[in-house]
Amino acid sequence: MARSISYISGSQLLSLKRRPNIAVIDVRDDERSYDGHITGSLHYPSDSFTDKISDLIQEVRGKDTLVFHCALSQVRGPTCAKRLANYLDEVKEDTGINSIFVLERGFKGWEASGKPVCRCTDVPFFSGIHWSSISPSS
Repeated sequence: MARSISYISGSQLLSLKRRPNIAVIDVRDDERSYDGHITGSLHYPSDSFTDKISDLIQEVRGKDTLVFHCALSQVRGPTCAKRLANYLDEVKEDTGINSIFVLERGFKGWEASGKPVCRCTDVPFFSGIHWSSISPSS
């Protein structure tokens, strides 16, 4: 059975932030290093995504909801989300991943609406940051 992929708004994503079983997957390539990122997101660049799917599945073990995004979530985000869904359908392994979303308007929309963005320059992002430590912006 083919997995469905839905879109989620930035506000909906923030409302899910207290759930420990959600992971945000940033598939932007080089621009992540200078544009910043959604705090706690995992970086799996689209240009090498297919080769790293098994690594991603290991890293998100225990998560049942994945939210993909790129700059605008028009090409790379949806494409990588679909690649993961196809992979999961093919391997038929129980990974625990039940829901796959794409963030509407991507990182640019997230940032433009005043949602929290990390601009870490000294230290790379830390995937262990808990969403509960993020407060929504008005």
